[in-house]
Order: sequence, then C-alpha cells, then structure tokens
Amino acid sequence: MDATYLDPATWLRHGLLTLSRSDDLRRVLEQAPVSRSVVARYVPGTGTGDAVSAASALTESGRRVTLDHLGEDTRDAQMAGRIRDTYLQLLGALQEAGLTEDGRVEVSLKLSAIGQALPGDGEQVALEHARAICERAAAAGTTVTLDMEDHSTVDSTLTILRALRADFPWVGAVLQSALYRTEGDCRELAHEGSRVRLCKGAYGGPASAVYQDKREIDLSYVRCLKALMAGQGYPMVATHDPRLVEIAQVLAARYGRDRDSYELQMLYGIRPDEQRRLARTGHTVRVYVPYGEEWYGYLMRRMAERPANALFFLRSLVSTG
Repeated sequence: MDATYLDPATWLRHGLLTLSRSDDLRRVLEQAPVSRSVVARYVPGTGTGDAVSAASALTESGRRVTLDHLGEDTRDAQMAGRIRDTYLQLLGALQEAGLTEDGRVEVSLKLSAIGQALPGDGEQVALEHARAICERAAAAGTTVTLDMEDHSTVDSTLTILRALRADFPWVGAVLQSALYRTEGDCRELAHEGSRVRLCKGAYGGPASAVYQDKREIDLSYVRCLKALMAGQGYPMVATHDPRLVEIAQVLAARYGRDRDSYELQMLYGIRPDEQRRLARTGHTVRVYVPYGEEWYGYLMRRMAERPANALFFLRSLVSTG
C-alpha cells in the first residue's frame, strides 16, 4: 500500500517504531521521575525477585504467566552467556517458589538476546544456550516459548525451534500476523502437540514482507487464527482486541475445541480486569510479564502494536504528574 494512503493509526505506529530506536528519547524518559512509577504498571521490576513476585500474585488470581527477561540484539558472546544464566536462575527461583508445576509459569525467550545476532556461529550459540534453558525448564516442570522478532530472523528462529523440538516437543513458537508469510507458517505448525502463540507483531518492516495497514494485519490475524484453530496444535491467542478475543472463542466452538485446548494471552498491565473476568469464566488466560532494565524498547513497541496503548500510557503520565 502506498504510504500516502496510510490511516492515522498506521502513521502513529510507524512513528512509535521509529521512536523505539531513539537513544535521546530513551534517556529523557529514563531520567524522568514520573516515568518509573508509570512503567511499573507494565514492567513489574528489574530483578528475578520482582519477576517471581509478580508471577506469584498473578497465579493467585487464577491466571498463568510467561516471563520475559528484557533485552535483545546481543552482540557480545559473554553477555549472551549472562542472559542464559539469568534464565537459569529465574527458572530455579520459580521452581523453589512452587510456580512451575504444570507450566503455570513458563518463560519467553528472545533468541537474539542469547547470541542469534552474533557474527559467524550466532545461530549455533543461541541454540546451545536455548537448549540449556529448555533442560532447566524441563527439570522444573515447565515450558519455554521462543519469541519472534524482526521479520529477517524468522527462518533462523524456526530452524532453532525445530532443533529444540527434537528433544523438547513442548517448546512454543510465536508467529506474527503482520508478516505475509505467517498464514502458511501457521498451517505448517498447527500439528499435534505444537504450541503456537499468534500475535500481531511489533517490529514493523518493509512493504515487501510486512503488511503496513492495521486493517490488513487484523484480517491476516483472523486467517491465521482459523488455521491454528482448525489444526491439531495448541493455539495461544495473544491479543487485547475484544473483537479478536470473541472471534477466537467462536472459532474454537466451530472446530469443537474445549477451553483447555487453547489459551488467551495478554500483556501485564493491559486490561487486567478483563484478564481476571475471562479467567473466572473458565478460560485459560496467560499474562506476558516482562522484567529487567531494558524496558524502553519493549514499551515503545507495545504502544506501536496497539496505538490505544500509547494514549493510555500518556494519560498515565499526565495523571501521575
């Protein structure tokens, strides 16, 4: 689609993605006293203890959790190893707190954080680190989901996914409806035992690979959701859009799915009352909880993914100030 005809929401999305790479704005927000209190609504803290506490509180309300240690595009091999060790420590703390049984609390993992972006053998480094994390998760009785990142990493991420699933068939995949290719990927991954989280995508990309218009991304989401619900796998429906949540339930009924054969996922701090309501009505609801120091890029991409989140965040800043 010609950029001349993009709707205002799409223009806002592109602007926010650009700002997510702005070091100047990052420094301003990180130094503003008001920012930390607002960010805490969406990122519960920076350390393992913060993550475990947030997960414990959520599970007490009947929700499940996936924890993401923020950070990506690691270009240093030692840093990649430290992030691996952070996940190992997190899984140990979750097990000790009694939160990992039956996958109540799992972890989400960005492969670029553990070496995928390293020159040369980055993919192999990421695979080895991810394997160590999966081994620790298996010992704790829980699972791991591989986050999807920029469109250029999809093939590498799916290659690592296939390698891990040879030993850990429960490793979850993430697919983004913003990409043209995703409907086909959904069909390929909708097999028995395959856990697939479907989200809209928050990274943007060129018009040759990525839908530029919000409506097209939404329509793609529905097509992808149909493929997953019609398959034999375990769809993880990641959206805050009430229309898409309703469509997911309609499709689940159409294909004869019980409520325990799929789950709904939402972000920490977004529509928490609706999360609790859905959980009370018997739906499996999992909350994506990010933690760590690298919150700026995450928050900006979340606002780009759903521009209404940007307005909510700005209102929070005004009301707190």
